Amino acid sequence: MKQLILGGARSGKSSLAEQLAKASGKTVIYIATTDTRYNDHEMDQRIAHHQQSRPASWPTIEEPLLLAEQLQQQASNDHCLLVDCLSLWLSNCLMQEDKDIWGQQRQQLLDSIATLPGDLILVGNEVGSGIIPLGEINRRFVDETGFLHQALAKQCDRVVLTAAGLPLVMKGEPLS
Repeated sequence: MKQLILGGARSGKSSLAEQLAKASGKTVIYIATTDTRYNDHEMDQRIAHHQQSRPASWPTIEEPLLLAEQLQQQASNDHCLLVDCLSLWLSNCLMQEDKDIWGQQRQQLLDSIATLPGDLILVGNEVGSGIIPLGEINRRFVDETGFLHQALAKQCDRVVLTAAGLPLVMKGEPLS
C-alpha cells in the first residue's frame, strides 16, 4: 500500500505514519531526508525527538537528495518504507546549485512510486493553507509542495491529512 500523510508542524503526521508502519507487520525502514550538515540546535532537538519516538530496531537511512534511488534500493515485498519528510527533501533539492536537481528528482520519484514493491508511507508538511509568503524562493517552495502533494495523492492508495493529532482520511480506506 502507498500512503501519503500530510499535516502542519506538530500536527501528529509523523506519529500517525509510525503507527501505520508498525501496523503493516513488515520490516520498517525509516528514510530521513534531513541534511544534517546544515542543522542548528533546534533541528537537532527535532531529530532527537523523532529518533526517540520510533523503535530502535528500525534501520534509518539518511538521504537528503536521491530519494527515488534510495526507495528503489530498499523496496521489497516484505518492507515498509517510511519517508519523513518530503518537505525537507524538497528544500534540500531547491537549495542545490544545480537548479535542475528538483525537476529531475521529483520526476524520478513520481515515475518510481507505482512500481515499488512493498509498502510506502510518505510524510509531508501541508504548507499551502496560509497566506502567500514573501520572497520568490518561499513562494516556489509552497507552490512546488502543493504540486508534489497533488501528484503523489493521485498515485497513493490512501491520503490522510492530520490536524491536532486527528487523522482525516481524504482518499482510500478508513484507518482501523
